[in-house]
Amino acid sequence: MTGTAEERRATIVEVVRELGTVRVVELAERLGLAAVTVRRDVAALADAGELHRSHGSVSMPSGAAAVPEGRDRVVGMLVPTVGSYFDEIIDGARAAATAVGARLVLGIAPYEAGEDRAQVDQLLESGVDGLLVTPNWLPEGPTGRSAWICELPLPTVLVERRAPADSPCADLDSVGSDHHHGVMLALRHLAGLGHRSVLLAARMDSWTAHQVRAGYAEATRLLGLEARPVIDIEQPGRDTEAVAARIAEGVADGVRAVLVHNDQEAIQLVPVLRARGLRVGEEVALISYDDVFAALAAPPLTAVAPPKRAVGAAALELLLRRLGSGGELPVHHLQLLPELKVRTSCGKAV
Repeated sequence: MTGTAEERRATIVEVVRELGTVRVVELAERLGLAAVTVRRDVAALADAGELHRSHGSVSMPSGAAAVPEGRDRVVGMLVPTVGSYFDEIIDGARAAATAVGARLVLGIAPYEAGEDRAQVDQLLESGVDGLLVTPNWLPEGPTGRSAWICELPLPTVLVERRAPADSPCADLDSVGSDHHHGVMLALRHLAGLGHRSVLLAARMDSWTAHQVRAGYAEATRLLGLEARPVIDIEQPGRDTEAVAARIAEGVADGVRAVLVHNDQEAIQLVPVLRARGLRVGEEVALISYDDVFAALAAPPLTAVAPPKRAVGAAALELLLRRLGSGGELPVHHLQLLPELKVRTSCGKAV
């Protein structure tokens, strides 16, 4: 058996639920794992109250439900891409599904491809019980072409999307990251280091990018920072020289801090800025937005980390609650707060 610690532990809980009391050694043999790994996972699950340990055996805690809500449910999940950001959201949903005996079925509709409906139709034909959907919306929300999402025949939860209040889709459940809060964390950290102005270099091609831009306008106002025109990353992965030139202009004008959306763009910028005599962490403080690969940069980048796995898990759990509620559950709009992972790319106070 391979997979993340979350997936292993979800499988351990499922096996123990099926077997009742089982020795840890037998559990390790059944799962094809090293006994030391299973003991470590069982200890963590016991500390969390999900399992009970006694004399080398493990069982469900007293009062635990014999059959978890969601068993045998099939959940369809539509995402715009796999890789980086959405991999973690998928992992979170998959681990939550495995923990309760549900199954996740994936559909992919690439940005700008216009395949959302075809992919959802395929998921519906496969016999799913409910849907987790990340439509290709920009912040203005659903257009006339995507209003069909509001009329789907199965319970549907929007993931990392939220429809505006005047849209029929506002009546759909939604779970996402509060990107305005994430930008506030980044700018507050830089302000605490003495920066009175922060540049934003941001992509333009996704919901998150536009949320980051709106969050920047809000955070600069609330923190009393001098707002600067956003540096547009019009061709992700190919605008690095032009973006670095704009940052260098800002540094020449006295601005020595920048927030970059996203990790790929930030990591590519580091050596290009260095070639211009601007070392990240010394002449320029830099924070990346997304925290998928930021820790692997040289230097490691301070980054805003949206709670990607938690978003996927919360969306899956909300959908299962909706399926089991008989229509009694009120509509939920959940916004989970990002964290700021402080590393070395912001340097010292100025």
